[in-house]
Amino acid sequence: MSRRVTTVLLSGVAAACLAVALAVVGDAQAQQARGPALRNTVPAYVAQPRPEASESTAGPASPIPDSISDPAAPIRNQASAVSRRAPPRASRSVQSPNLRGVTQRQFRPPQLDVTGLPPPPEPPPPTPRRRTAEEDPYAPLGLRLGNVIYKPAVTNSIGYDSNPQRVSGPSKGSGFSRHEGELGIQSDWNVHELKGSLRGGYSEFFRESDASRPDGDGNLDLRLDASRDTRILLESRFRLDTQRPGSPDLNAPVVGRPLTYQYGGSAGVTHDINRLQLTLRGSVDRLDYEDARLTSGATLSQRDRNQTQYGLRLRAGYELTPGFKPFVQGEIDQREFDQRADSNGFMRSSNGYTARVGSTFEISRQLTGEVSVGYQDRKYEDGRLKNLRGLIGDAAILWTPTPLTTVTLRGTSELGDTTIPGSSGTTARRASLEIAHALRRNLTVTGFGSFGSTEYDGQGLREDFSTLGVRLDYRLTRTVAIRASFTHERLNSTAPGSDYTANVGQVGLRLQF
Repeated sequence: MSRRVTTVLLSGVAAACLAVALAVVGDAQAQQARGPALRNTVPAYVAQPRPEASESTAGPASPIPDSISDPAAPIRNQASAVSRRAPPRASRSVQSPNLRGVTQRQFRPPQLDVTGLPPPPEPPPPTPRRRTAEEDPYAPLGLRLGNVIYKPAVTNSIGYDSNPQRVSGPSKGSGFSRHEGELGIQSDWNVHELKGSLRGGYSEFFRESDASRPDGDGNLDLRLDASRDTRILLESRFRLDTQRPGSPDLNAPVVGRPLTYQYGGSAGVTHDINRLQLTLRGSVDRLDYEDARLTSGATLSQRDRNQTQYGLRLRAGYELTPGFKPFVQGEIDQREFDQRADSNGFMRSSNGYTARVGSTFEISRQLTGEVSVGYQDRKYEDGRLKNLRGLIGDAAILWTPTPLTTVTLRGTSELGDTTIPGSSGTTARRASLEIAHALRRNLTVTGFGSFGSTEYDGQGLREDFSTLGVRLDYRLTRTVAIRASFTHERLNSTAPGSDYTANVGQVGLRLQF
């Protein structure tokens, strides 16, 4: 029985040896038949003797691995075309004294290309792009024409005004409809920049047709980058407004609200010298007044108030830090009236000199703005009018204490003109505060208030104007929004019969693109 088992074992071993020999011969013949093509594709180290291994793995060189415990076997199995044995499973551990417990997947010997040189390292996988949170998911996308983006908007509202004519004493309220259109402009150029905003509206009162009035304002700015350090600045602006019937400059009772037109432009150049920035700008502005219609049916001419103002301004700013740039500014201007003398015989053309210091600042991402203060001296052509002097200033501060809250503070002080006999002009000061808070991503409530004071030089006349209100914006989509507001207005004047109070509420639908 043992002899039969021995004979069977010997026969199996012989058959295995014969099969191995036939496989080697077949591969050698196939390699010889393929010729140079195979020699170019088989790595050079396959035909060479196996490198000397450690004592535990030492053995005769063989093109076929004897067992999976040989650490060189995976190299030959992957690189040699003559081996037909399937690679071991990744989960099986390599039972080698030097690689004990290391799986096939963990043990990855270096791969060699057909030239025998190690391949270049694989590039790292691309870093996934970070998805930045959208600042305002309900903001309009705008309409792109070429490389300029336009953002039009239309608002139609209905409301109620308790004092449409802004008259003193008892008044008759009236419902009204308001129609307003806006257009924002922003270029998308590699160099240069074009930006601007235009707005126009009309309020139509149902019971007080004489109180119906238009209003509007806008500006358009173009920056041309002549070089890295030199820029050309072109600006245009306009404003359309009306006069209230009780204004001190309307020395007679009038019907309706006469229009006023302000428009102009400026051109300048800015040059940077390291941290020093110099700006020279010239401007021309025009102010026209519409004739007023008196209650008697006659016409009150206001042509003596029409004027043109020319100005030249030089500004030098130095950037102490990236967020702090103080500046000094000097300006001269000339106001020329169309009529040399007004209706009272005063020649009101004048020359003004202004000096100003201030700074732009960015204390943090949450607090930015510009503040300046100065002094102006205005000399009139008529010797009977004394020089008008006083402090002037401007302020614009934007504070974002939280991502949901924005606080905007603005203020200005300036010297103006008047037609009141014996008065050289006016000193007007304005301040406004606006706080906007987002209750939800598409629901914003805004509280606002303003205060203004106008003093008429030499007359003891003063008017204090204040407003207080709240506005609610509910954006349904990027295109459709609902807007509601309530405003309380009050004017206190030292002139008898000029005080008034008004309450205005309205709600409307806004379409923006």
